[in-house]
Amino acid sequence: MKYLIAGLGNIGEEYEHTRHNIGFDVLQYLANEQKIKFKIDRLAYYTSFTYKGRSFHLIQPTTFMNLSGKAVKYWMNELKISKENTLIVMDDLALPLGTLRMKSKGSDAGHNGLKNIALELGNAEYPRLKFGIGNEFNKGRQVNFVLGKFNIQENQVIEPKIKKAAEMILSFGTIGIERTMNFFNE
Repeated sequence: MKYLIAGLGNIGEEYEHTRHNIGFDVLQYLANEQKIKFKIDRLAYYTSFTYKGRSFHLIQPTTFMNLSGKAVKYWMNELKISKENTLIVMDDLALPLGTLRMKSKGSDAGHNGLKNIALELGNAEYPRLKFGIGNEFNKGRQVNFVLGKFNIQENQVIEPKIKKAAEMILSFGTIGIERTMNFFNE
C-alpha cells in the first residue's frame, strides 16, 4: 500500500514556522523521526519511507499555498496513488490552537490551498488532517495572522501536537482513516 502525504505551506525563509506552514512542520518532524531528508523534485520537496509494510511518500509543495493542487495532482499521478490514500495536512483557523481533526472529505472553508486542490482534483473528496491555529486576530488582519510565527506560549501548545499529528499520519496509513478519526480526533 502506498500513501501520499502533502503538508501544505509556502517556501522561503520568511514563511518558515509560520502558522500557515504547520503542514510543512509536521512533515519535517515526521521525516526527522524516520531519519530521512527531503530533496527538491518536481513541484515539491519529496522524500519517502516504509513503515509497517506501507510506503509513505511525503511532499511539501513548492508551488506556494494557493497552487498546492498542482503538486498534489502531479504526485498522485506520478506515484499512482488514489485520493483515498492521499492525506493533506494543513492549518485551520476555525479550530482552537493545537486541535487536530482528520476528515475523509469536506469543504475548503476558505482555505486557498484546499480550494486549489479541489479545483485540480475535481472535488473535495480527499482526506485531510486539520491542525488548529486558532483565530486570535483583529478584523482585517487574517493574512498577517496566518503568515505570522507562533509565540512562545503557542509553541508550548503546538510542539506536542506536531508529534501527535505525525502519529496520526502513520495511523492513517496502517489502520485506516475511520479508526484513526475515532482514536485521535479531538
